[in-house]
Amino acid sequence: MHLTEKNQRDSFVLELVDKMLKGSVRALGKLITLIEDECPGSLEALKKVYYHTKDAYVVGLTGAPGTGKSTLVDRMAVEIKRQGFKVGIIAIDPSSPFTGGAFLGDRVRMMSSSNENDIYIRSMGTRGSLGGLSEATASTVKILDAFGKDFVLIETAGTGQAEVDVIKETDTTVVVCVPGLGDEIQTMKAGVMEIGDIFVVNKADLQDADRLAGDIETMLHMAYGSKEWIPPIIKTIATEGTGVVTLIEEILNHREYLIKSGLLKSKRIRRIKQEIMEIAKNKIIDKINNSANGANQVSDELLNEIMLREKDPYTAAEEIIGNFTEVFQKSHL
Repeated sequence: MHLTEKNQRDSFVLELVDKMLKGSVRALGKLITLIEDECPGSLEALKKVYYHTKDAYVVGLTGAPGTGKSTLVDRMAVEIKRQGFKVGIIAIDPSSPFTGGAFLGDRVRMMSSSNENDIYIRSMGTRGSLGGLSEATASTVKILDAFGKDFVLIETAGTGQAEVDVIKETDTTVVVCVPGLGDEIQTMKAGVMEIGDIFVVNKADLQDADRLAGDIETMLHMAYGSKEWIPPIIKTIATEGTGVVTLIEEILNHREYLIKSGLLKSKRIRRIKQEIMEIAKNKIIDKINNSANGANQVSDELLNEIMLREKDPYTAAEEIIGNFTEVFQKSHL
């Protein structure tokens, strides 16, 4: 790219950041799209955004499809705003196979909060990413934080057992379940059970809601024993707003517990470390792919050698990294 063209692009991106920091909702939306689409200049934008973040508190809601997460997030956002906080919502939906965008569009199901000032909703597609989140989730949290949001609520895509990645991006994780979805407890045993800081039995007016809450309580006491924080179980009817105030109280209680115990700091340090390693890994992969002898090294001949067991993929990967490192070092002499 010509230097003048690059300078113009960077200038446009940084101007967009400035407008967002001054409160432009339009610039906010454009900036998130730029990051989500990995457009040129997105890295420079994120670098600038980071220095304006203020440690917004991040709450993740996960659970199987049909548990009413979107309606619950909607009610939660309104209540959090009522208590004087500014709220951002990242609603992760399965991606459209045609556009890559959010397939369902949670704005449709968040009618209360979509009309509220100080509440910003962004639907994002998973774009093939596993774990119930979008790859751009962490970056979007930072942008919303810099925009001035006190709380960021992340609603995962609703893919069931795979949704454990939410714990990597959140301070408090809320697991939402409802009676009548089959053997819900068995599903949670596969991994979701271990990530919950708070459990919600939504649609608590349905039959067997009390039994489900009791089963969860039994499992939690078996799993957590005498630990300081045993996840509370909140019964809600999201469509009516029942139990939402109590849920927000427990989220604030959990935040206070994390602060006093020092766990919030350690959680965030661990998150930063994971993010640095992920960024570094992706940059190395990009440099190998974009180098003159990078991706081309994975030739048909090499692939045939591996297929014929004349070479193993681990040695092949080491050779590619070695060749790239050698070229990189020579170019910086």
